[in-house]
Amino acid sequence: MAVDVAQLVEQAREGRPRAVARLISLVEGASPQLREVMAALAPHTGNAYVVGLTGSPGVGKSTSTSALVSAYRAQGKRVGVLAVDPSSPFSGGALLGDRIRMSDHASDPGVYIRSMATRGHLGGLAWSAPQAIRVLDAAGCDVVLVETVGVGQSEVEIASQADTSVVLLAPGMGDGIQAAKAGILEIGDVYVVNKADRDGADATVRELNHMLGLGESRGPGDWRPTIVKTVASRGEGVGEVVEALEKHRAWMEERGVLDERRLRRAATEVETIAVTALRERIADLHGDRRLGALAEQIVAGTLDPYAAADQLVAGVTES
Repeated sequence: MAVDVAQLVEQAREGRPRAVARLISLVEGASPQLREVMAALAPHTGNAYVVGLTGSPGVGKSTSTSALVSAYRAQGKRVGVLAVDPSSPFSGGALLGDRIRMSDHASDPGVYIRSMATRGHLGGLAWSAPQAIRVLDAAGCDVVLVETVGVGQSEVEIASQADTSVVLLAPGMGDGIQAAKAGILEIGDVYVVNKADRDGADATVRELNHMLGLGESRGPGDWRPTIVKTVASRGEGVGEVVEALEKHRAWMEERGVLDERRLRRAATEVETIAVTALRERIADLHGDRRLGALAEQIVAGTLDPYAAADQLVAGVTES
């Protein structure tokens, strides 16, 4: 059933949670009205500071996210949270564990929390996350926190979706080895060693410093990732994390890096939408006479696969 998009956007701009939820549902469901939704949101976007949080399972991402929400709310800022959960293998839905852990903020009208399922998407983010971020931005959130599923070799996509990327680690979890293996030393702007009341916290910080030093190819004035120790469950060190985030934001704004990141993000989003549309049109050709004819020529040796692909793309884009 069609919805009144203009009215929904107006209600979302007023901070009504139901309207925000409905808009994100339209995004997740790839609604036929999605283009209309994005067109209506466009004039109201570009104001939110997007912070991505990632790290291995068990480092306290949800607890840290909740503590950051409290810190930003203490500053009077409206906060949106996208908690991207692993998909349920049965229903395809998110497990919602993050939302349960952030229930302290459920009654706060200045906080909007949404769990999204990855639905098998590699990269640690749901495919619809960029559009959902745009909804929260247009709805007046000053800060959008995007918490992703555990980091791994193919799950560093948050770096391309956030203004600032936060990588969380914890002592005694083998995170140093994981950091080297997963390449997270390239994506972090701020590193947080959580559960710093455990043995080995200082050693983890030293190891991180050492590894960041080994991988350094920074010039004068380049950003040197900050390392902060926290005990998120007690709120310790969270103020220092916010301070580090604000310093990184100021550094990016001063040097034009923030605009560059946002331009790159927009370009990637356009490319993804275009490639998805092309893929859908090509998928519609299965069993089509044109595809069959190209396959016959390849088998006969009269056409190579690249030339066939060029013909297929030309046919799809011209039709």
